[in-house]
Amino acid sequence: MTTRTALVTGITGQDGSYLAELLLEKGYAVHGMVRRSSTENFERIAHLTGRIVLHQGDLLDPSSLLAVLRASRPDEVYNLAAQSFVPTSWQQPTLTGEFTALGVTRILEAIRVADPDIRFYQASSSEMYGKVQEMPQSETTPFYPRSPYAVAKMFGHWITVNYRESFGLFAVSGILFNHESPRRGREFVSRHISETVAKLKLGLVDHLPIGNTSAHRDWGYAPEYVDAMWRMLQQNEARDFVIGTGEQHSVQEFLDLAFAHVGLDPADFVRTDAARLRPAEVDTLLADPSRAKRELDWVSRTPFAELVRIMVESDIAAQERLSGRRVGGHGTR
Repeated sequence: MTTRTALVTGITGQDGSYLAELLLEKGYAVHGMVRRSSTENFERIAHLTGRIVLHQGDLLDPSSLLAVLRASRPDEVYNLAAQSFVPTSWQQPTLTGEFTALGVTRILEAIRVADPDIRFYQASSSEMYGKVQEMPQSETTPFYPRSPYAVAKMFGHWITVNYRESFGLFAVSGILFNHESPRRGREFVSRHISETVAKLKLGLVDHLPIGNTSAHRDWGYAPEYVDAMWRMLQQNEARDFVIGTGEQHSVQEFLDLAFAHVGLDPADFVRTDAARLRPAEVDTLLADPSRAKRELDWVSRTPFAELVRIMVESDIAAQERLSGRRVGGHGTR
């Protein structure tokens, strides 16, 4: 049996690292594309050293994308690279468009030129629904983006559809709702909460600054979501899928569970930070993952409360290692 080869852009991120693990478990040869940087951050994939092959490339540079494709010769490409933090997209809207929108076009065009038989996965986002037009959101719900990031993701989504329909590429988008883990970037609200709660319990900080706590999201566990990505590329027909839990919870609920886990009262520590409020808020997102369940045989399995517990426990352990302090007597061990 011939070993299949996958190329993952954004392999150093949360999803990229979990996807690399999954593909290795399935017997793939795994290649990753990374940007040249004077300060490399391979923390999430350090344990995979020697098991994956890394190539330097950039979504801003079409020639580098062609070079990476020709060097790795993948059967499947997973495009997870992007400027992915919504607040930053307001500060750097043009750069966000270059990476998150036009970067998708560049890699699709490189695939069309290098090998149109490559199967392509594009990481779309629930943020595209923005000011939601219906509840819950499915594959046919109209988009109403509310940030430069969401607009860029919408471009990437539709250019993927266009290359599929115009050139016959097996190109699909996964419209993933919020998915979290201990590998989530510290700038995202879920990880900001779990890490700061851990620091509060250890006495390393004295408050938790937060933005809008009434926003509702569909929160899932990232390692399960990368399995859905893989399943999309194994289908006979190229189709887009919504991936989520079908449940929603507020940021306040996330806060309450995280603080309760360490025996603290959020009212004593949480402070509203106006700088963390969005210029245009996305108030509510809720997935309708019925197509994924029906056609991919995929469902989310980790309950919301368990997700919060996993993240807080991981950050407590990490902060204990870094600070030399220990948490005791609150039932987290």
